[in-house]
Amino acid sequence: MKQKILLDTDIGTDIDDAVALAYLLMKPECELLGITTVTGEAEKRAMIASAICNVAGKKIPIYPGAENPLIIEQNQKVAQQAIFLDRWVHEKNFPKYDAIEFMRDTIRKNPGEVTLLTIAPLTNIGLLFATDPEIPSLLKGLVMMAGYFERKDTTAYPREWNAFGDYHASKIVYNANVKIHRSIGLDVTREVIMDSKEVKERFKHPLLKPVLDFATVWFEKFYDSITFHDPLAATTIFSEDICTFTRGDVNLDIDDPEHPGITRWSPNSDGKHEVALKVDKDKFFEEYFSVFK
Repeated sequence: MKQKILLDTDIGTDIDDAVALAYLLMKPECELLGITTVTGEAEKRAMIASAICNVAGKKIPIYPGAENPLIIEQNQKVAQQAIFLDRWVHEKNFPKYDAIEFMRDTIRKNPGEVTLLTIAPLTNIGLLFATDPEIPSLLKGLVMMAGYFERKDTTAYPREWNAFGDYHASKIVYNANVKIHRSIGLDVTREVIMDSKEVKERFKHPLLKPVLDFATVWFEKFYDSITFHDPLAATTIFSEDICTFTRGDVNLDIDDPEHPGITRWSPNSDGKHEVALKVDKDKFFEEYFSVFK
């Protein structure tokens, strides 16, 4: 039976969003109901998503969403990968100002069936939950690439971008009551990394060609590797044994004077959140590349 998925993404900056989208488009068990984009240049981000969907031969509804956080300033204003859009066929016109209503309508038409996968700052999702407070209870599940929980590496930055990029929206989302409320954070995603040389060797499938093209910007301007943050979150929807989840409570601390938006984690067998604290790297890569044969 197919899993109905709504994807919320800031595709166009870190290449892992595109890597995750390609996986979802190829996964036979995935019914991708729609894509919403968020953060600066949301329409260009929608175009990048469209280019990848076009190569996959799939017509997926795509809606540009909020470009600015609820209160704080936007720190991700540009979709850098858009400079390569002219190399790939893509849609150029999208519905305006309808992303939240699209998600709301889709979830209401499929009560208890939709998994909302968020791999971006949570502005769109915070707006969705604030606009219609019943929506969280109508979801099958909420799976987020967000947060940093145990923080065993004391040299690492203590916050995770998706959680603090719009921390007021994140607070709304973490406070929501969802049947399955899962976070895949830096505790595990930092363990699934591939350097650019191996990426270029393994990304041979036709659908991974535009991803590799857009990755040029990432490799040249940011890092010479890909951390599979978002693909890891996506694979956990279809494979229960890739990550081990621990139940507890997450408090999104917006009042921390040094690090507003930091995730505070308390293990608790009766908690409403599930946090990924262990990952089987081999199983992840096996699952990810299995769809591109």
